[in-house]
Amino acid sequence: MHWSSILWALFQILIFPGLLFLVALALAAEFVDRKLYARLQNRLGPPWFQPLADLIKLLAKQEVVPDLADKFMFVVTPMFALTAAVTASFYIPIWSHQALCSFPGDVIVVLYLLTIPTITFFLGGWYSRSVYSMIGAARSIMQLFAYEIPLFLAILAPALLAGTWSLSGMSLFYAHRPLLSLLNLLGLAIALVALLGKLERVPFDAPEAETEIVAGSFTEYSGRLLALFRLAIDVEMVVGASLLAAVFLPFGMDFGPVAGFGLYLAKILAVISMLSLMRTLFARLRLDQMINFCWQIAAPLAFVQLMADLVAKGTIARGVMIP
Repeated sequence: MHWSSILWALFQILIFPGLLFLVALALAAEFVDRKLYARLQNRLGPPWFQPLADLIKLLAKQEVVPDLADKFMFVVTPMFALTAAVTASFYIPIWSHQALCSFPGDVIVVLYLLTIPTITFFLGGWYSRSVYSMIGAARSIMQLFAYEIPLFLAILAPALLAGTWSLSGMSLFYAHRPLLSLLNLLGLAIALVALLGKLERVPFDAPEAETEIVAGSFTEYSGRLLALFRLAIDVEMVVGASLLAAVFLPFGMDFGPVAGFGLYLAKILAVISMLSLMRTLFARLRLDQMINFCWQIAAPLAFVQLMADLVAKGTIARGVMIP
């Protein structure tokens, strides 16, 4: 491999569309989310630089590790959270049908990588040895078991219809058959709700309910470690929105670099706006209510989406429907 290829690969991983780009986009997404959330509540909201100012402030502070905490797990979990969220973005097609790292089955890898941040929230809170942190950690892992099944079904159903386990292949399939994307609207709604649970936002913010358990898993975190956790959540929001855009809104990826990138930002903005609207409309659910909702409503609806895609796939295979 030539040095130019190595440098180009490092540029893509570290600068664009890798780490630096994701961090900048994540901070911008946090501003949009907080601003829109505030305006929907008839509040002014933060200035545009507030997320960056908060990040710099936390990075400049010294972190405090509790005496009873497992120091190794306490320190490494924020790093794993951010690394997993950033790595997942490399397999998602953004403004073209080809992702930075694409292979058959990468949709499974992305879903797995997006599970890791929640597991790190649990481990970080549990090994903090604080009562509030351990309660928040237990709530995080219980909520994970609730929303993961509906999310997986909602994402995998379009993959079955497309006949591929590659996100790039799915994006290309639906871009050439836009009418078939309409079959997945129910899956899009379920995925939006599940993403809200994954990000632990209202109404699914029981794991870090400020009025009950201070900050949940993050109660004992401060300084640079808290900054990494918060940044990981923002990056996870962008990556989750990118995943939904690639699977359910794959149009416009052949517009060219500039127009395609602009359309990508518009789709991300649309997904984030929907998340902000949903967290404005609903009050916090108890953990048992969240679990019952996911298993009794979201999961069966996701199964309906899966069956609808299987029926459509069989219809196409028999030549009744023209793809």
